[in-house]
This record gives sequence, structure tokens and C-alpha cells, in this order.
Amino acid sequence: MNSWAEVAAFACTLPDTELSTSYGAPAVKVSSNGRAFVYPGREAATSFALAIDLDTIDLLMATDPASFWQTPHYAGWQAVLVNYDSPDPERVRAMIERSRDWTAARPKSRPRARK
Repeated sequence: MNSWAEVAAFACTLPDTELSTSYGAPAVKVSSNGRAFVYPGREAATSFALAIDLDTIDLLMATDPASFWQTPHYAGWQAVLVNYDSPDPERVRAMIERSRDWTAARPKSRPRARK
């Protein structure tokens, strides 16, 4: 997966997903709960962001730092950056599937209150 277009196309083949937006940027969401699970992120030229639990993030960064990483912006949040030029594209696809499953199990997102 060498671009956001390839990531989004693969993610949209998974069940109950749709191409949408999150905070005004492209994202692929779980249709049933409206939560994004992949999005370009702040480093869109080299990576995309993947929503996943914190324990998995720690494991991914420890075992495959060439593929999975974070900037200080993402530290402590349930998202990890994934390099487009990962040496293990099969693992990346598997993690996109796992992210979709993890996100699908979360409750429906609530609209933010307007100020």
C-alpha cells in the first residue's frame, strides 16, 4: 500500500465500511457506529493513521518500527502511524482489518456539543 488511495480502497472492501470524512479530512469509517478507523493523519505524505488500542500500538511499535510509529501528537491516543512503504504489507492489511473490528466493537460516536 503506497498511497492513501490504496489504503482507503482496501479498507472499503471490509464489511460495514464507508468512505467519509473526519474533522474535515478523508477517512474510512465503520458505517454502523460512524467511527473512523483509518485516515491520512498529519503525516499524509509518508503515512496514514490507524485507530487501535494502546496495548496493540505499543506492541506494533516495538516489533515493527519500520512500519508503525508515532509522533508526539499521537502519543497516548488510540492511533498509530503506518508507513506507506512498510516492508510488511501483509501485516499492514491485517492490522487494518483488526482496526476495523476493534472500531466496530466500540459504541456509536456522539455528536459534539456546539459552543
